Amino acid sequence: MNGRIIAIGDIHGCHLEFAELLDRLALSADDRLVLLGDLVNRGPDSAAVIDLAIRHRALALLGNHEARLLAFRRTGDRAVLKEDDEQTAAALQPRHWAYLEAMPLTHELPELNTVFVHGGFLPGEPWQKQPASVVTRIQVIDTEGRPRKRADAPDGTLWAERWAGPPFVVYGHTPRPDIFKLKWSVGIDTACVLGGHLTAFILPERRFVQVRARRRYYGDKR
Repeated sequence: MNGRIIAIGDIHGCHLEFAELLDRLALSADDRLVLLGDLVNRGPDSAAVIDLAIRHRALALLGNHEARLLAFRRTGDRAVLKEDDEQTAAALQPRHWAYLEAMPLTHELPELNTVFVHGGFLPGEPWQKQPASVVTRIQVIDTEGRPRKRADAPDGTLWAERWAGPPFVVYGHTPRPDIFKLKWSVGIDTACVLGGHLTAFILPERRFVQVRARRRYYGDKR
């Protein structure tokens, strides 16, 4: 592995911050970008984010926001839509849809014993076999052992606190004011669209680079 592997947390349409972070990273031809899903919605320009991802040959993982858009495109059922999904869907061109449709659920680096994913994994089950409904959405585990959103199970335990590895997991999806680093995982959704930061995690050196959001683009749901 000659270049760096650079994971970037949830961008959510924040194209100016994404562009600034890419400039700060000073990418070389050997570097590989891994975007942790939720490139779209909430922020000002989802299409511009995808265009930047395409230009930089980034591997982007499926997030719950992309999964909803793809379900709508596949079925035409508006019942699957939430928030500003419909506005985003109307702005996307065929190249953007093709990029979304190619998104894998996970990306593994066996040589670094590391896996990238949008949401996370349910501990105690093989991570490779867990479905999109879990790995794009899990935040906590409820008292019955089920994967849930924080809002739906406020007494739940963070999945990462039960994740004993291996592998080491790099994930987004759960917005926090700060990077959330544990022994076997790191959460790098630092709430850019909520006025926080956009965070990159660089391997193998395990270094972080952040840019501050220009403003709050979306209501505070932390």
